[in-house]
Amino acid sequence: MIEPEKMDKIVSLAKRRGFVYPGSEIYGGLANSWDYGPLGTELKNNIKQLWWKRFVQQRPDMVGIDAALIMNPKVWDASGHLATFTDPLVECKNCHSRFRADSLIASDLLHKNDGATIATIIPADIEKQLEILKEVKCESCGKIDWDKPKNFNLMLKTFLGPSEDQTSVAYFRPETAQAMFIQFKNVQTTSRKQIPFGIAQVGKAFRNEITPGNFVFRTREFEQMEIEYFIPVPKQDSDWNNYFESWKEQMISWMRDDLQLNMDNVHELEVPAEDRAHYSKRTLDFEYDYPFGTKELYGLAYRGDFDLQNHIKASGQDLSYLDPQTNEKYVPHVIEPTWGVDRSFLAVLLDHYKEEGDGDAKRIWLSLPPKLAPYKAAVFPLLKNKPELVEKARGIFDELSKHFMTAWDDRGNVGKRYYSQDEIGTPFGITVDFDTLEDNTVTVRDRDTAQQVRINIDDLVNYIITRIN
Repeated sequence: MIEPEKMDKIVSLAKRRGFVYPGSEIYGGLANSWDYGPLGTELKNNIKQLWWKRFVQQRPDMVGIDAALIMNPKVWDASGHLATFTDPLVECKNCHSRFRADSLIASDLLHKNDGATIATIIPADIEKQLEILKEVKCESCGKIDWDKPKNFNLMLKTFLGPSEDQTSVAYFRPETAQAMFIQFKNVQTTSRKQIPFGIAQVGKAFRNEITPGNFVFRTREFEQMEIEYFIPVPKQDSDWNNYFESWKEQMISWMRDDLQLNMDNVHELEVPAEDRAHYSKRTLDFEYDYPFGTKELYGLAYRGDFDLQNHIKASGQDLSYLDPQTNEKYVPHVIEPTWGVDRSFLAVLLDHYKEEGDGDAKRIWLSLPPKLAPYKAAVFPLLKNKPELVEKARGIFDELSKHFMTAWDDRGNVGKRYYSQDEIGTPFGITVDFDTLEDNTVTVRDRDTAQQVRINIDDLVNYIITRIN
């Protein structure tokens, strides 16, 4: 597991350098809400754009949608969210603090095991949770005196229109999936895709979490990258499992090759039958060794035809598919891979945070893959009080900015500028000096190796783009 103290370093770096700020900070904040700053916005967008390119743009069997955050409440009734989308809530009788029972138990086990990975699955059964809680201290007051856990619905309620009564109740979507199910017929008809094909979406979801926390890991407002991949009705288990295994490998490839995570920090958890959703024949969680414990990063599930069938029954609409080859009409089954954007963001920062040296010589850098780095290059005039150097550097900056995000930095000496850009993960530092005025070359420094080369300005764009890709 990544050392616990790294979390504090990441949170400090995130605010200091403009990746993430506490939400509503000047008013004391708001229940673990966070705002992405200039660099965080770029990094987060790069993660989403790279995902979209891999899983949508480069695949002929995939299309995307961007659905509304608020949908007809009947959607959530049909999907089962209004009845079953709950977490176990437990209250301390002594101080009346409230917690998620399963998280409280997991935190206690983690503490007792001195940070070691916990293989124990927290029981879903409320009576079993209550039995375990008899030995768990309240995190607020230290007492052991718990009320019986009860189910708490996570749907975030709002009202549409001028009246606030039951007829105007609506909900912010708790997941992006349902829009892809209810728009299945429209998407298939207009895109003319043949099964198997997928619908992808990147967007916000909202859950009224009992105990949000751990920086951007668990928040009430978060972002998902999700795919519903529609397949023919399986005649045997191997039919759907082949698709499942294929998506599993693609998710691993994304983590290993695109995010370049240390795969020793990633683990696969086959969710046992008693902890899966009742409609799922198989669910796989990809877990990551965060400093606060081994927690879910991504998920992969075989949902069968549960969702489409429920929406057919509730809406009375025909959401079946007519196979143009066989003339067979059927309701397709679904494989669902899900990626958390904010959790990807956090894992990337944790995995690519590096330190070397001590004291004034200490260097901190983010070894971000160039495709993910907020800025691809930074341009430095050697001296800010020499107009000819500044003018030349500005011309280079303007040209590079047409092709990729570029930073301008003329503060202090060049060495400090290099270290400053290293800390935000900029792969290339470009210094314009007096030799530049003579031979039209600049010094390009590599973030990870600190090696420097002289490059002709005319070749600079191609040089950097080649190394980014």
